[in-house]
Amino acid sequence: MTSGERGGVTAELAVALPAVMILLATCLSGIAVAGQQLRVQDAAALAARTLGRSGDPHALASRLLPGAQVTPSADGDLACVTVALPARGLPITLTARSCALDAGR
Repeated sequence: MTSGERGGVTAELAVALPAVMILLATCLSGIAVAGQQLRVQDAAALAARTLGRSGDPHALASRLLPGAQVTPSADGDLACVTVALPARGLPITLTARSCALDAGR
């Protein structure tokens, strides 16, 4: 190793480390959003079943996901619920729709 090459690895690491940190943060954010989407989908399914049994889907969804917007609807013999929730830390809204048989009629 000549004296001109000393510190080259340190300089390369200093350039590459921020890129690695940004990549890691992006991956972790993606995993967190995927987990939130699963919770939104589960809340929509449970709220649709509750609506199908003549229950209150708003109360259930607000207990599971505070701040979620719940929109019930009917589609023939189905009771459907759409749940929307802003993603934490990102400017997107997570949305899920689920339907269940409407046994309350």
